[in-house]
Amino acid sequence: MRIGIYGGSFNPVHLGHLIAAECCREQAQLDRVLFMPAATPPHKQGQLLADAADRVAMLTLAVGGHEAFAVSTIEVDRGGVSYTVDTLAVLAERHPHDTLALLLGPDALAQLPTWREPRTIADRCELVAVERERLDDVAAIARDVGLADLLGQERLAALIAARVRMPAIGVRASDLRAAVASGTSIRYRTPRAVEAFIMSHGLYRDG
Repeated sequence: MRIGIYGGSFNPVHLGHLIAAECCREQAQLDRVLFMPAATPPHKQGQLLADAADRVAMLTLAVGGHEAFAVSTIEVDRGGVSYTVDTLAVLAERHPHDTLALLLGPDALAQLPTWREPRTIADRCELVAVERERLDDVAAIARDVGLADLLGQERLAALIAARVRMPAIGVRASDLRAAVASGTSIRYRTPRAVEAFIMSHGLYRDG
């Protein structure tokens, strides 16, 4: 089985996340996609996050009904700063006969060399890069951050060739939080059930 690992703060989950996951499922031929909300993302320490339980609940609502999507609470259960290298070690123990594929958007791909033990991460899983049409250039990102030094030329070339292409969706979690805080509608930018959860629980009203 090929299992995609889709990490992030999901603060909140929105349609861009879901479209990216579906494009990865299809183009990277994944049997399952695990959405992995972070307890505290290393590169977003200091950012005001909704409670982990609320983010898990919103994700669960968002992926409900998709037979290949699931939510994993490994990182929120562990607590503290969430490091991908630790999560992959746990997943490798739980899925010893499966292939783990780490899904990386353009920001995550650019930051990969700065993550904790990036070479170990690269050794423990397949890397899947996501490129938004007309917005991103995976090859340029890889060149700019020196991914060849981390992956080697052959593996880097394979990553670029197999990159997942998705439509450019102009939805950002920060925009949704700002909209809620200002009383502006977020309909059609996140699943209706997630929108209802945000409103009923009073999330993001303080910005």
